[in-house]
Amino acid sequence: MPDTTELIEQLRATLGDAVVTAEDERYAAALVVFYGGEPIRPAAVVLAQTPDDVASTVRLVAPTGVELAIRSGGHSSDRFALCDGGIVLDLSGMKALSIDAEERTAWAETGMTVREYTQAVGELGLATGFGDIGDVGIGGITLGGGLGYLSRVHGLTIDNVLAAEVVTADGELVVAHEHNHPDLFWAIRGGGGNFGVVTRFKFRLWDLPTLTGGMIVLPGSAEALAAVVDYAANAPEELTLMVNSMVAPPMPFLPEAVHGKLVIMLNVAYVGDPESAEAALAPVRAIAEPLMEQVAELPYAALIPEQALDIHPVGSARTMFLEALTLEQAQFIVDRLRSATAPMASTGIRVLGGAIDRIPVDATAYAHRGRRLLANFAAYTFDGSEVAELEDWVDELWHELKQDDAAYLNFFGHEPPRRVRDVYPGATWERLQRVKARYDPDNVFRRNHNIAPVSVG
Repeated sequence: MPDTTELIEQLRATLGDAVVTAEDERYAAALVVFYGGEPIRPAAVVLAQTPDDVASTVRLVAPTGVELAIRSGGHSSDRFALCDGGIVLDLSGMKALSIDAEERTAWAETGMTVREYTQAVGELGLATGFGDIGDVGIGGITLGGGLGYLSRVHGLTIDNVLAAEVVTADGELVVAHEHNHPDLFWAIRGGGGNFGVVTRFKFRLWDLPTLTGGMIVLPGSAEALAAVVDYAANAPEELTLMVNSMVAPPMPFLPEAVHGKLVIMLNVAYVGDPESAEAALAPVRAIAEPLMEQVAELPYAALIPEQALDIHPVGSARTMFLEALTLEQAQFIVDRLRSATAPMASTGIRVLGGAIDRIPVDATAYAHRGRRLLANFAAYTFDGSEVAELEDWVDELWHELKQDDAAYLNFFGHEPPRRVRDVYPGATWERLQRVKARYDPDNVFRRNHNIAPVSVG
């Protein structure tokens, strides 16, 4: 590991007690991220409070070659928010939010979590779509795309980004939008954290005082799984069903009789009037009699919970796009779930389409417009010794069901670096490399699913 003594002295001279090292009582707390695993010990953590703190940190670290990790919410499955022996730039203290209710826009700093943002704008009856977990940072989920309850009606999160403030590799703070640094603006909408540190996003807001949402739990079977996915894929775009299959854990909201049995958990959102929601959900209830149902008219923010437990799982996950789910494929999934040994094994299928597909394929770095389904297979435990077995289980699902190698960045698990190319099909990869070469030619921002720069021309 490089000697960072002089660099840390320079950081302290510039940023004072915002620089945290191992002897500081704040150090242990600064290393807590969602996923567990072997300890990762950076030389220092910079607890940024302002964009100037971010720019100063980048200016000092970049010329040294020391690894720099950027942390927003700390949910990366590869724990990219930390780095051994390097510097962590922690944005979680940057939570400023400025809402223009009349213009229907909001400037939000990227240390905010999805729930913090959603609750704040929701108090005004407004919303921007993100994912379905509240303590994910808005920085990471936005840079990767942003798929959630509102995507079929209002597009991905990146489709609702109007501008961004970005600290580039030379420590310059620039404002990127359609008419200023347009290539950078294109790249950060789906290209991940490869091009700079986004300190603020300007988001479009939608009027959304309430929606109909909640959870429906169906008994698990291949027939029910295939039927519900088929219906969800062809339902009105106002309806989003996130189809999650698993062996029921002992959750208090589930009847004790189904604990340990296969179930299909449907996370439900309908953007429209309650009567239309009932009509849209009737075919779901007809597939199988629900074991549990908690669906009501409620604020959008009520669908975005924080993580319920202080857990730090380790394991494996794979993601893929599907055009459909056949009964044979559904049976394969059901059989593998029933044979899984992991404490937490699940398959999730999300329906795409709607507003997602009304954006031109080359408008952003997310180049999977026109896809119908996104699947995610995951197996987690709290015992790291079991990880190899879980990876085999997940790989078996992936190899059996995948139709091509394409992948979605925000569900990208621990994969070989060459697989990053599969996230960006067609000309998207080459264009991202050219943007990288312009804004980060030395690959300062490499602690991520990395896109290496190439020489322009």
